[in-house]
Amino acid sequence: MCKGFTFPGSSKGWIARLTFLACAAIIGSVLLPSLQASPPKDKDKDKLSKQEKRRQKAIQKEMESPYKKWLSEEVPYIITPEERAAFKKLTTDEEREQFIEAFWERRNPNPGSPENEFKEEYYRRIAYANEHYASGIPGWKADRGRIYIMYGPPDEIESHPSGGTYMRPPEEGGGETSTYPFEDWRYRYIDGIGTNIILEFVDPTMTGEFHLTMDPGEKDALLHVPNAGLTQMEAMGMASKADRFTRSDGMTIGTPLGGLPESMEEFTRLDLYAKIWRPPSVKFKDLQAVVTSRLSAQLLPFDVRTDYIRVTDETVLTPITIQISNRDMEFQNKDGVMHAVVDIFGQISTLSGRTVNTFEKSLILDVPEHEFQQYVAHRSVYQEVVPLRPMLYKLTLVLKDDLNGHMGSMDLRVPVPQYGDDKLSNSSLILADLIQPLPTTQVGSGPFVIGGTKVRPSVTNTFTRDQTLGIYMQVYNLGLDAQTHKPSLNVQYEILKDGKPILDQAEDAANLKRASQQFTIEKNMPLKALTPGKYMVQIKVTDNITKQTVSPSSSFEIR
Repeated sequence: MCKGFTFPGSSKGWIARLTFLACAAIIGSVLLPSLQASPPKDKDKDKLSKQEKRRQKAIQKEMESPYKKWLSEEVPYIITPEERAAFKKLTTDEEREQFIEAFWERRNPNPGSPENEFKEEYYRRIAYANEHYASGIPGWKADRGRIYIMYGPPDEIESHPSGGTYMRPPEEGGGETSTYPFEDWRYRYIDGIGTNIILEFVDPTMTGEFHLTMDPGEKDALLHVPNAGLTQMEAMGMASKADRFTRSDGMTIGTPLGGLPESMEEFTRLDLYAKIWRPPSVKFKDLQAVVTSRLSAQLLPFDVRTDYIRVTDETVLTPITIQISNRDMEFQNKDGVMHAVVDIFGQISTLSGRTVNTFEKSLILDVPEHEFQQYVAHRSVYQEVVPLRPMLYKLTLVLKDDLNGHMGSMDLRVPVPQYGDDKLSNSSLILADLIQPLPTTQVGSGPFVIGGTKVRPSVTNTFTRDQTLGIYMQVYNLGLDAQTHKPSLNVQYEILKDGKPILDQAEDAANLKRASQQFTIEKNMPLKALTPGKYMVQIKVTDNITKQTVSPSSSFEIR
């Protein structure tokens, strides 16, 4: 078929063209039915592909929901396998909300009480970890942050932040070497694990990212350098450095002097390593807390402010600070001591009316009679710190003077912000009348505590010239240099009066060097040089890597 075909350029080109057209018609008549039959298969494939894409997109959307983040970013260290499996089987948001409430209530040290000290302490620990243990990753994801969140501050810390010369103890073989940065944490007792627990964290990359290790030899910076950093037995020729790499227990330490202690035995270390990551056990109980309150209002004036400190993408610490003038309270003289009591009740609810948190405290004031006239001219401040998820809430506060029965109430909007992980952002800019570091025994607990710092906000942003203006703010999501794994930023402080700058000051470069993806601004400015009046403070933070800027501001008054 189709014989005698020649190219069109030949003398018989017109015959060839006719022959070619005839062949094309024959071939088309043979192939066309099969070509027409194939599209349905392609359509089925396209339809299947679209359904698969929609399914994958739905799964991805579900995985990125706030509840998935709660599971994977907020409670992964303390949720039990049974609880995790039960949570994954839930199908509605209402069921998930009920599960989360029951989850925290099971861990409430005072079941049925309106406060949950365990929950509040847990989120305080996350905030502290983010502030102190961040490197190329958020502090709560780092090993030191995880251990701190699960077990709290250690009883002792032996810190070698820069590494350097190190005299090995006998159990590590003795002798002198140089080390990478490392820390040894000692806990006297951890429930379910034992006593005298020692955990070692090493930073072999020198980037600030310490990880928990089972091998005490990992911190040895000269481990792979021949004839350097020898143990005592290696220096005496009684052992070879190569022996460190042939041990069966996974350690790279030299032959110990006097034998290996029980705590460094292979199975002891493996057992500790397995237990230390295990979620703490929970005594499951069928608990239900019912809080009923009758709110009424009379005249007891007070001021209140709310601030927002990011803990994770889905949880924000919300300090609620209440200020009362002492002269508005009733005092009673008891044996030369002026005594007053104000009961404080707070309730936080969603716009749909569901109560998510309540707190109740008594503010007790006792002042010696001879100091009372000076004291009554001041104000008393109380603070409650509540972890909340990003959304709009209603805060209802009721205060009652126990002695004269006077009451005051207030309803406030509490717009808890959503902090993403891809944009430069900041916490509330807090103007405080007190900012001071805390001793390690007080870190992460008590009112006015953010991480390792005591920050007492000025509720009305009003100061006197003999006071110090405290400035506190956290900055999130700083970019990291690809080579140094460190951020690069500028921080500028500016104070304005009537729109004109009267002070312009840059942050100390030494403080900026300590920054990670999160940077905390803590600054105290004396006010003696400023005259009474109204001012504005503005903080400009520039990320030199991502080229992003935040410039929060706040007004204050000097009287």
